[in-house]
Amino acid sequence: MNTLEIEEDLLEPVKAWCTDVDLIVCLIDGVQLVTPLWWYPPLLAASDAERNRIELSPFGLHWPDLDEDLSIEGMLRGRKYPDAKPPAQAAE
Repeated sequence: MNTLEIEEDLLEPVKAWCTDVDLIVCLIDGVQLVTPLWWYPPLLAASDAERNRIELSPFGLHWPDLDEDLSIEGMLRGRKYPDAKPPAQAAE
């Protein structure tokens, strides 16, 4: 079994933004983390202004307009909403 070892002091986000298809987070050590926006249906359904009003915390992100929180660790582990569907599958 493989486990992901994460140094907690490197998880701090310093910048985050959303495009139409991705959530992009820059971490304190310069790593850029990109996850597809469809993983997070509340963000995908939000307006551009709502999804780009992001508050940073030492280990995650908060969207005050959406009352949504994501942890950097969860993003690194590939955790997505249980009901999240890829765009092609959602269109069916």
